Amino acid sequence: MHRWTDPAETPAQLRPCVATFGNFDGVHQGHRAVLTRLVEEGAARGLPTVAVTFEPHPAEIFHPDTVELIAPGPLRDQLLEETGIDGLLVLEFTREFADQSAEDFVVTTFVQTLGAQALVVGSDTRGFGKGYTGDVELLAELGQRHGFDVIALDDLGDSERWSSSAIRRDLTSGDVAAAAGVLGRPHRMTGTVVHGAHRGRELGYPTANLAPDSLGLVPADGVYAGWLTRLDKPTDDPERTLPAAISVGTNPTFDGTERTVEAYVLDRTDLDLYDEHVSVEFVERIRPTLRFDSVEELLEAMAADVEKCRQVLGTIVPS
Repeated sequence: MHRWTDPAETPAQLRPCVATFGNFDGVHQGHRAVLTRLVEEGAARGLPTVAVTFEPHPAEIFHPDTVELIAPGPLRDQLLEETGIDGLLVLEFTREFADQSAEDFVVTTFVQTLGAQALVVGSDTRGFGKGYTGDVELLAELGQRHGFDVIALDDLGDSERWSSSAIRRDLTSGDVAAAAGVLGRPHRMTGTVVHGAHRGRELGYPTANLAPDSLGLVPADGVYAGWLTRLDKPTDDPERTLPAAISVGTNPTFDGTERTVEAYVLDRTDLDLYDEHVSVEFVERIRPTLRFDSVEELLEAMAADVEKCRQVLGTIVPS
């Protein structure tokens, strides 16, 4: 996937194209339905596919204290690349950018810059351009005037529409399984493994601590079954993706104050993961974070956590 930020540097091989646009926070199933149709439409027309998104997320400009992103920039871009699109144009979002009319945004970006022959969007696409006036009806009108098709997909979802706000709600309550249902995959965080207090190693459960600047919304405190992936290893390496028990919280048994995310690779005490770039994926919450009265009680709970994680992930105790 080719990623670029300056419209003037749009690669010639990516225009004309079939395009879409959005914030794509989380790249959830609703987004993926649009992106899948985008790729299909591009193949049918023999054209490359391009997604247009924004950096920073508009909410970071207008509501910086109210929205925590599910998948900030680089993580969002990685998830978009996995959908098979050919190009990603990341436009700088500023108050001045937001002040342009919806028509100017569409014509400048999709007609002049990308030469789009079709736009694939969700039928609920709305609120872009000055005064939040842009919607699918306007896109269709501009398409007729400027010679591009508009393909609008109906809202998708099970009990409710798939949305980033629903995912944030589920993650902040610790219901990572429900969030995965909307995402179409387990929620993911990525970061570098750093040194912690080393208590896990002392207790026989060495953990990989994610750096504080790791990407991805941190779910509610608790213990989770999930997977740790060593991103620098080849995709076919059997040591790349490993089952893990993931702890989120402040370690109240030891009077901790700093909230951390740390993962214990099940039944492995031989790994040295420091400075590795890893992702952790949250499959199911095992229990909330608890304060134990003794180390013995903590060890008993950790053994039970590991057994539960084995059951959830379908792994067995190595012989």
